[in-house]
Amino acid sequence: MNVLLAVRMYISKMIQDSGPGMKVLLMDRETIGVVSVAYAQSEILQKEVYLFEQIDKSGHGPIMKHLKCVVFLRPSQENVQLLATELKSPRYGVYYIYFSGIISKAAIKVLAESDEQEVVREIQEFYADFFAIGPHLFSLNLEKPIHGMEWNPNSLQRSVQGVLSVLLSLKKNPIIRYQHFSPLARRLGESIRDTVLKESSLFHFQRGESVPLLLILDRRCDPITPLLNQWTYQAMVHELLTIKNNRVSLVGVPGAPKDMSEVLLSAEQDEFYANNMYLNFGDIGQTIKSLMDEFQAKAKSHQKVESIADMKAFVENYPQFKKMSGAVTKHVTLVGELSRVVTQHNLLEISEAEQELSCQEEHSQSLTKIRRLLATDQIRDIDASRLVFLYAIRYNKHPNKDILGLVELLRRRGTPDRLIDSVDDMLRYSNSGETVSSSFLTTKDVTKITEKIFKGLKGVENVFTQHSPVLKDIMDNIVKGRLSEDAFPAAGGESTAGRIQDVIIFMVGGVTHEESFAVHQFCRANTGIRIVLGGTLIHNSQSFMADVEAAVRYSASGTSLKYPQNSSSSGSGRHPKLT
Repeated sequence: MNVLLAVRMYISKMIQDSGPGMKVLLMDRETIGVVSVAYAQSEILQKEVYLFEQIDKSGHGPIMKHLKCVVFLRPSQENVQLLATELKSPRYGVYYIYFSGIISKAAIKVLAESDEQEVVREIQEFYADFFAIGPHLFSLNLEKPIHGMEWNPNSLQRSVQGVLSVLLSLKKNPIIRYQHFSPLARRLGESIRDTVLKESSLFHFQRGESVPLLLILDRRCDPITPLLNQWTYQAMVHELLTIKNNRVSLVGVPGAPKDMSEVLLSAEQDEFYANNMYLNFGDIGQTIKSLMDEFQAKAKSHQKVESIADMKAFVENYPQFKKMSGAVTKHVTLVGELSRVVTQHNLLEISEAEQELSCQEEHSQSLTKIRRLLATDQIRDIDASRLVFLYAIRYNKHPNKDILGLVELLRRRGTPDRLIDSVDDMLRYSNSGETVSSSFLTTKDVTKITEKIFKGLKGVENVFTQHSPVLKDIMDNIVKGRLSEDAFPAAGGESTAGRIQDVIIFMVGGVTHEESFAVHQFCRANTGIRIVLGGTLIHNSQSFMADVEAAVRYSASGTSLKYPQNSSSSGSGRHPKLT
């Protein structure tokens, strides 16, 4: 199972099926992202695609009948109407139309009636309605899909379409199971199952002895992982610089080359990144040095161009030489900026405190350390706030808890009200997921979910990577056949018996690169099982905080569910929401 390969094959096939000759690729805002994540623009150009257009901005473009038009759109009503308008006055010679999901018969009829000049050669469904971040990781790029702990209706529909597209692209007709405590997960699971039954002709794939599994989780089962600082290369870049559709903005980064305002971080296009994306930051420095040494050795060998043969060799190697030069500059810039941020904002000490909160049972020691850090000017407000979030979730039932005292310390240091109010948001969010009973795992002596989230790992040498996400325990139970039917029932009451080999995990509320790394490690250690992980969004701590705020504070209609924020930061320090 490889979601990135599936998308790349779809894109290659739609371009290839249009035959030889110059082509234009007509897309919408989302399919542009789907394509750009899977393919570099240089690769697309090699396939005779010379022009890229966005359908809602292309209406007044020039007429170019010598070009073939490959259309790749989401099957939305808006796109169908825009395409119908295009076909009534076609600007290109012929049209090959591909929809990223299931298209209705009514929509096809609209397009057929609009094709008065008979320029459409074919219409097909190519199921690439998701962003394939890597071979085992996908996202729907949905920000704030939950309002007032209910689905935003548009986000629910988009999630159903996206997950169905993943299933169809991988040719899987799975058993669908969901986290019992979560109405959000249940509703998504049942909606997906209803569509699978309705479109049964599409899901004709044989299950055989091994039964595919679609497991729908709720981010509330583990609100800790998205709040932690990360120390593997990919996750760290996303936490400190933000990766969006495999691209990182370097605008404002000190020392970044002027021609490098944005860089591509794709394992498909960047061999160094592919080999080092899961490496700990402590080891990255040495690999960067090796990359620079290799480049300098090659550069030195190219300095002597004394003959025609030397010149010919240089020209032949120049593209590779230039590519390597770009990779060196890019990664040296990225690692330099990560190092600067870590040092400037004291992230090593903060991360150590986070890991102790997550993995150890030392209330007094953790409280003392957090108080001291909150009094330090060097740390940022967001890092100070995250420490309080973690403490509040971890110790909100401890008899000696001092959440109010820590909130007052945040207030004294001038932390914005938005972050102070988020302490309560995090508590309400995590507590709303605490209805998971002792059947979360299958053994009888399993404790409550919060105790499962905060577990220590023995024998871990690196104090910054002690934490292990809840997802790892869930994957362990899948492999061992111990996934409780009470905690993870099947949609429609379908039997869950059978050997599990292929698993698609989708998390309502988003996933993290730490969890993606856990899947990568798990599949390497368990060669008999294949897992694909996806979510509404790939989170760093800031995007997660924004999601939680929307989930807790606002209703699906967008109205506030919360009383107004405190108007003054110099008040008594009382925080009635936390009592």
